Amino acid sequence: MHIPEKIGELADIAGTFRQDVADWLNFLYKYTRKRLLVAFSHFEDIKDSLVDVLLVKRGRYSKHFLNISFLFLIAGAIIGGPVIAEYYPTVAPDDAQLEESSQDILSTYQQGDLTTTTVVSDKPRFEIIDYEVNTGDTLGSIAEKFGISVDTIKWANSLKTEKLISGQSLRIPPVTGIVHKVAAGDNIYSLAKKYKTDAQKIVNFPVNDFADLDTFALSVGQTLFVPDGVKPEAAPIYRSAPVPQFIAGSGGKFMWPTQGSITQYPVSYHMAVDIANRAAPPIAAGDGGTVAFAGCLRYGYGCHIIINHADGYQTLYAHLSSLGVSPGQAVGRGQVIGKMGSTGRSSGTHLHFEVRRNGTILNPLSFL
Repeated sequence: MHIPEKIGELADIAGTFRQDVADWLNFLYKYTRKRLLVAFSHFEDIKDSLVDVLLVKRGRYSKHFLNISFLFLIAGAIIGGPVIAEYYPTVAPDDAQLEESSQDILSTYQQGDLTTTTVVSDKPRFEIIDYEVNTGDTLGSIAEKFGISVDTIKWANSLKTEKLISGQSLRIPPVTGIVHKVAAGDNIYSLAKKYKTDAQKIVNFPVNDFADLDTFALSVGQTLFVPDGVKPEAAPIYRSAPVPQFIAGSGGKFMWPTQGSITQYPVSYHMAVDIANRAAPPIAAGDGGTVAFAGCLRYGYGCHIIINHADGYQTLYAHLSSLGVSPGQAVGRGQVIGKMGSTGRSSGTHLHFEVRRNGTILNPLSFL
């Protein structure tokens, strides 16, 4: 048989197969549709009968339901009443208190006690706010009220003198320093040099954002806070202070953990002391205790160690380049536990040192 004839036979077989499949699918559709219609018809008959029975018997069933519900409510009140009273106690008013009149209450206070005062929250402020100058306000009183320097207010508002006018609006930065609008070519190191501060202070300020957390790159046009920064023509606000060698530290609850220069003192948003030293010296335990954590994070504290001490105290040593202890290890006062570095959220070689007690971060300078 020739090839064209074979191809013709295969085409006929394929056509017949397709026709058979189409016929079978058509039969399956009609059969399924018929069976579903019959099933729905039976379901409707059963449903109508059931509804009729429920409508006839609804009075009897509702009576039992109400009785059972009432019993459950009584049982819940008996069982849950004492529990509610324990967690939400009420205090019965004393007869003497009920007889006390408003005149008696007012007479117990002096006129000065009835004045209202504004309670300033201890929570750190991270945004610039607008303040309207009141009669009698001075730059000094406003600076003291918001916990920043007079120069900071002058720089933020481009004031040439300290003269204020009632009703005048002032921009109040959250911290002492400079509010800078990032321009092309700016980076944290050039700005730190320009404003005579430390780059790590810029990194430490919580709301300062970076386009790249690895390089601390800035975005053109963003607002950047430069803590403790000063105008180029002004004198520095803080100067680095030498730190005693840790091997000679004594007299406080904790000894100095390393040697170098203090580049940032404790502030509300950074309750720690930063000690910088390009030589990357060893880090020593502030006191004897047990290592609670020793490990590395990509950001934040970087490679750091936490030591548990007596009376609920903890010390934290952050941004280390190497760790010399492991969790659970006992360490002595002054024992070397690692080496200073610049890991995590760090702009240069330094130690971030914290003191905590029962989970609260304390001012470390009070214990050194």
